Formats: sequence, structure tokens, C-alpha cells
Amino acid sequence: MLPPYSDESPDADEAMRKPPKANHNDFLRNAVSNFQYQISTHPRFWLFTFFLFFQLVVLIFTRNSPFPFSVHSPPSPLPQFPSEIAVFPDIQTAHHDANVIYPFGDSECEYGRVYVYNLPSKFNKDLALLTCDDLDPWKWQCGLVTDDGYGKRSTELAGILPGNLSAAWYRTNQFSSEVIFHYQLLNYRCRTNNPESATAFYIPFYAGQAVGKYLWTDEIENRDLLSNKLLKWVQRQKYWKKYKGLDHFLTLGRITWDFRRLGDPEKLWGSSFLNRPQMQNVTRFTIEKAPWDANDISVPYPTGFHPHSEKELRQWQNFALSYNRTSLFTFIGAARGDIDSDFRSRLMSYCRNESDSCRVVDCAVIPCSNGSSEIQKALLSSDFCLQPKGDSLTRRSVFDCMVAGSVPVFFWRRTAYTQYQWFLPEDPGSYSVFIDPEAVINGTASIKEILKSYSKDQVRKMREKVVETIPRIVYARPSGGLGSVKDAFEIAIEGVLKRVKDENEWKEYVDMGS
Repeated sequence: MLPPYSDESPDADEAMRKPPKANHNDFLRNAVSNFQYQISTHPRFWLFTFFLFFQLVVLIFTRNSPFPFSVHSPPSPLPQFPSEIAVFPDIQTAHHDANVIYPFGDSECEYGRVYVYNLPSKFNKDLALLTCDDLDPWKWQCGLVTDDGYGKRSTELAGILPGNLSAAWYRTNQFSSEVIFHYQLLNYRCRTNNPESATAFYIPFYAGQAVGKYLWTDEIENRDLLSNKLLKWVQRQKYWKKYKGLDHFLTLGRITWDFRRLGDPEKLWGSSFLNRPQMQNVTRFTIEKAPWDANDISVPYPTGFHPHSEKELRQWQNFALSYNRTSLFTFIGAARGDIDSDFRSRLMSYCRNESDSCRVVDCAVIPCSNGSSEIQKALLSSDFCLQPKGDSLTRRSVFDCMVAGSVPVFFWRRTAYTQYQWFLPEDPGSYSVFIDPEAVINGTASIKEILKSYSKDQVRKMREKVVETIPRIVYARPSGGLGSVKDAFEIAIEGVLKRVKDENEWKEYVDMGS
């Protein structure tokens, strides 16, 4: 650490503290002269002060703001994507030695590398429900780990999609992100097998599966059992102890509220995993975050679209962009009560009364959780898709909608705008429509008339922005990669690596100066 003061003698220092007897003007001149003298004799102090202030600003920004949208280069301008792109090499063949330490930086991985803990199988693989390997509307666990979290091929879409595109579609469980992230990280180009060279450490704990089997039972202690064991295990690890988990992260396959059980006897839902003191430094990816918790990073729900290459991705973008849309808007969902108490019921009724403009898919009749082709038909055929809040504020349908090139219509800002800042465009109006739900309820706003008020050119521009965003909200198959295009997984991992790297450098600098 550079010394903040000069090595002057005590007598000289004492003399400086005794101003000479002088008139008022002399006093001012001497004060200015003394200030200039301090700067000229202690430049390192001022340099240190400025650097300390700058680092503090960086730390505040990285801990409380999401990884800025502008960090990643935006996709190429639309409306037309190249349809013929050379196939890129398998990402598992990336040229790097996973055991090497990089003392002078790593040019291939700008923000560093990830070390993946090899957890005991009871924390992940053993949690899988192996009695069903495909989606089942009555068993949420079915298909969670099939084909590394992607699920079975969606053969039912072959009838409505061109043959070369249907191969990229799967019957993916909406809660499978913890499995997908685990598998992708095992094949990640910036993974290291040497923890000494790691910037961040990934904990492949399937927390969603661990708590999910007990959510609808009274076995509250069992909801915490495995997560408590996991925390004991990870606290024994050498690399946890260095920063107390500040450089560790994991993925939660369910919404954050499933892991934040409150003390109120009336609020006994979920586990207490995220309330534990050991988790206060750990970053976690989740499909719905708590707005006040900077360690929660919301990532897109997994959809059924998992392109194997950039060529396949571009073909789908062109297809979604040029599809002939015959309906103004669509609503896909199920009623949860009467019109007065449930907004989704109100939308269902409204759409049925506006059948000339709205296409309805009733999930109480059609098994939507099974990846029905009826959902894809409705989304592809509609300019807009209505997106009320689901059982929580967010819903997978938002991403199903956007992947199909339909413009989402939101009624609650926390359904998307304050959730997925790393992935969605900065300007909500560039890709979506917002309608006040109270105006719909009291009859002062007509959804149909609002959507009809957008010109064809405005709708086209919004659709282009939606289609441009598709790479950022889907999870590609790691065996093919997307070339230079970053998918949701890459954006999420780079974001957390950058944040951890900045924090580690700051802590090391502070420790060096203390």
C-alpha cells in the first residue's frame, strides 16, 4: 500500500500547523499555497484516493445493478437473417487445458473460468423421478432430467413446422433450468478442472427438485433437510472459506418464493433455504427473483426451442418473422375462479366474446404443460399474446410467446420488465405492450381497441425486436453451440463471472491496503 503521508520530521509537521501572523489577505494566500504544497508533495495520496473512490462506484454498480444489456453486442439488424451459415465446431472441442492456471489473464475467457463442484449424487442425480421420462400434467417432476433437462423430442410439432425446424423442438419441463445449467456448465468452454484457476464456483444442487416433492405436504422439516445438508457440505470446502460463498453460485429450478419460507404460521410455503445466513453471499439464478435481493438473478424459463447451431437459430428466426398471422391476439391459459376474483378468467371470457380477433387456448381442456401443438399454432398465428401474471407474477408463456415471434401484452410490470433485465431489451415499448389491469376491470380500456390502434409498421417493428431477442432467451444444445451468438446460458454465466471477478479484485485490493 502506498504511504498516504510524507516522511517529514515532527518538527516540520508542527511548524506547518502554526500559521504565520499576517493580515487577512496573507492568510488566504498562505492557505492556498499550503493546499498546493500538499498536492505537489503527496501526489500518491490523491491518486490513491481517486482510485479508491472509483473502485467503490464500480462495486456498488455491480452488486445492485444487473449486468448491463449493452455489454453483449446486439444481434444483427433485422428484418432478414442469413439462412445459410457455416456449422460451428462442437464447444467441447474448444482449445484450452482445463487444468491450467492463468497468472497473467486468460484471453479466451475474458471474465475467468468456472469450477463445478462434484457433489454427492444425493444432491442432484438421485433426486430425479425415473418412473416417468416425459411431461405429465399431473406430475410436475416428469421429464425434468430427460435428455439432460431438455426433454424428449417434440414430434407433435412436425405437422405444423418444416422438417428442418421441428428437430430443434423438445418437450421441456418449465422447472428444468437447474438440470440444463448443470449439463451446460460441464461442457462449458470456460470451465476449469483446477479450482486454483477458477473465478467462480458452481454448486450443482437441484434445490427445486429437493423442495418440490414436499411443497404440497405438511412435512416442513423435510423441505429443509437436503438443503441444510448441502450447506454443511459446502462450508467444509476450502474454496468456500476464502470469501464465505461470495464467489459461489447455483441455479434454482423454481421461483424464489419456494425457498423463502416466512416465520408467520400462516405462511408456511416452501423451504427456508434462501433465508439461511450461509446463503446471503451466494448468487442464484432463478426463473422469478425477489425484487429487493441483488443476489437473485432471474433467468428465462426454459422453452421447448433448443437450437443446435446458429444456422438452425437463424432459420427459425426467419420462419417466425415471416409467418402469416391471421389473428390480432391470443390468450393461452386456464381460469382459476370467477371473473370478479381472477383476471385470467376475465381474459378468457373476453377473448371468447371477441372471437373474430382473439384465438383462445383453454389449458383446462388442452394439456398445455405437455407442449401441445395447439399452443404453437395460436402463438404463430397471432400478432399479440396476452400475458397476465400466472400462479406467481411470472409465467413461462411469456417466453413461449416471444420465441414464436408474437408481441407480448403485459398487465403487471413485474411479470417481465423488472425481472429479466440481462436478457430483454432495455426499452419495454420496443418489444411489448403494457395495459393497466384496473382499466380492463373497470371497463375504461378495451384490449382489442388498444391493440388495433398500433399500425402495421409499428407491429412489424415490435415483432422484429422480439425475433431479434430470441437468442438471448433460449437455451441452445451445447453439442452444437451457436457460434458467435450468445444464448441465455452464456449471457447468465458471463454476467455472474464478471460480477464475481469485479468483487474479488476489489476485496483483494482492500485487503492489500489494510
